[in-house]
Amino acid sequence: MAVKTATRLTLARRPRRLRRTEPIRSLIRETRLTPDSFILPLFVVEGRGIRNDVGSMPGVAQLSVDEAVTEAAAARADGVPGVLLFGIPAAKDPDGTLASDPEAPVQSAVRALKREMPDLVVITDVCLCEYTSHGHCGILDGEEIANDITVSHLVQAALSHAVAGADFVAPSDMMDGRVAAIRQALDERGFERTGIVSYAAKYCSAFYGPFRDAADSAPKFGDRRSHQMDPANVDEALREVETDLQEGADIVMVKPAGPYLDVIAKVKATFNQPTAAYQVSGEYAMLKAASANGWLDETRAMMESLIAIRRAGADIIITYFARDAARLL
Repeated sequence: MAVKTATRLTLARRPRRLRRTEPIRSLIRETRLTPDSFILPLFVVEGRGIRNDVGSMPGVAQLSVDEAVTEAAAARADGVPGVLLFGIPAAKDPDGTLASDPEAPVQSAVRALKREMPDLVVITDVCLCEYTSHGHCGILDGEEIANDITVSHLVQAALSHAVAGADFVAPSDMMDGRVAAIRQALDERGFERTGIVSYAAKYCSAFYGPFRDAADSAPKFGDRRSHQMDPANVDEALREVETDLQEGADIVMVKPAGPYLDVIAKVKATFNQPTAAYQVSGEYAMLKAASANGWLDETRAMMESLIAIRRAGADIIITYFARDAARLL
């Protein structure tokens, strides 16, 4: 039997030397995840002691204010510095009037969270879709969303969040001019310290389905193509981001994250401003479903997806995996 002998190659570089052990790989790692880059989204409802599981998002629940405080405290203990609040009112109407109600779930949660954890970063979603009976993001004129009157309603909602104590308001509606209007109103009323996280490049995506289940915000007719962005466009995203920065946004966001890594990278490279990315409900649900079926290792897939978002240039990652990832890190 012939004996195989090893051939020793003469190589100037052997990159595998730097992959040999985990300590070595860690030593030269280019992109690092840390828990302080995560924001945990929370869905807040009226009542007490309520945790309604969201069927399409395993591990996610609608929470009453007291339960939201408990969840946020646990996330804070895991190293997650902040939360993004979405409100689900008990009643809805065509104008979404409860969006600016000082006793609505979001405003109540902000006060409770700041009372218990003053250092928690509290961001509030500003949109009407969770509050309107028709599920659209603004005030309707027939079957069209009227831009300017919608902006005036969004301003009132943002002000109510600022009064409650939010650190940042986050307009997600994609109406024209809403960042400038909110910034002006906040400043005029003495809330110049309240920041704006703008959903600057929010695409009309199929990946929002589970969120609409959680927030009961699916439109009753039509879709959101008239205001959310066409998934085919990148230059438009850059124009939207530039506009929102000029109007006073402190942080700009790309949503969704995973399918739009190229957009995140271009936004960060072009503007070099604080950039957030939202790993949305559909991204989360897909990984959960695939792991439940044994098709993926959930932990590895979760971390790989988050590293990719960070590598693309996101400074802040809004993700339903925030607590799980923070505990691993």
